Amino acid sequence: MILAANPALQYNKYKNEIDEAIHRVLDNGFYILGDEVTAFEEAFAGYVNVSFGIGVGSGTEAIHLALACCDIGSGDEVITVSHTAVATVSAIELTGAKPVLVDIDPIFYTMDPDRIEAVITPRTKAIIPVHIYGQPVDMTSIMTIARKHGLYVIEDCAQAHGAEYKQKRIGSFGDMACFSFYPTKNLGAMGDGGMVVTNHAELAQKAKQLREYGWGRERFVSHQTGWNTRLDELQAAVLQVKLKHLESDNTTRINIAASYNREIKNSNIILPLVRDNSKHVFHLYVIRVKNRDKFIKYMNQNEIGTAIHYPYPIHKQPAYKKLYGDLNETDNITKEIVSLPLYPGMTKGDISTVVHTVNNFEN
Repeated sequence: MILAANPALQYNKYKNEIDEAIHRVLDNGFYILGDEVTAFEEAFAGYVNVSFGIGVGSGTEAIHLALACCDIGSGDEVITVSHTAVATVSAIELTGAKPVLVDIDPIFYTMDPDRIEAVITPRTKAIIPVHIYGQPVDMTSIMTIARKHGLYVIEDCAQAHGAEYKQKRIGSFGDMACFSFYPTKNLGAMGDGGMVVTNHAELAQKAKQLREYGWGRERFVSHQTGWNTRLDELQAAVLQVKLKHLESDNTTRINIAASYNREIKNSNIILPLVRDNSKHVFHLYVIRVKNRDKFIKYMNQNEIGTAIHYPYPIHKQPAYKKLYGDLNETDNITKEIVSLPLYPGMTKGDISTVVHTVNNFEN
């Protein structure tokens, strides 16, 4: 069986390095916000080419924390997309703010900048563009609109570690940016983890306080109302190892995607495109097929795993039915999208099997 995702392959590839890092933490006996977290924060911020990194408990909490640092809360509005993981919207609601959903473009499936200004109101405080699947958003247009209206930009980079737009790393455009280290991500931990990055010293300092009860330099003294969302030492140690290999692993992903693009020749399948002047890092390789249920059943019968990212847009989920908007493109693609297997560790035989099977599908 070729799995849709298989993070264990990456562990096995770097097993000795990862095991050594884990034992280093265990032997040290310091498990929360120690040297490992500090080292990883500095290394990852340097990789993204920003000044500060703040490790947190998850990608969802990274967005929640970034919004709180920008003083966004009850009565405020935050513009984002419906075609995203539910985490993007749930983090907005955790602050008490209202998510305002705009549609995506039909080619790259990312936030359509032409839809933004129509929904800006006096209550709008921020825009959260989502670099879905590893595909960069049109950040030039997003930043122009945000600066024109005095809005914060918080990038959701949960699926885009190492992606680039106009030769600049994703995560270095907005006021703050948020990453997830969920195990299947391009840079994945052995559990949950996340990070906020920024070039603004004041926002970084506030984030460090908020992630741990509002404490400053003195423990147990809260200077503002905060909560507990910390990246632990074990995950930071593992992530330091994997960060060293991220560029190589991303190149592998890009090469597999290129093989799919070159070799899949089925007229029933719409293949993903890459935005101009962009480096798409293919966290997911997402095709479109009209008869999706039949396709997924066919692939399963041929022992190839698939997934749907995401089968239900946010505004169609029970908890978020109160959210709405002109979301026709979102509704259209979510009926057809399917993720094919793509991850480091796939063999040439795996890739050939996927291609051959997809090419033989009859709609």
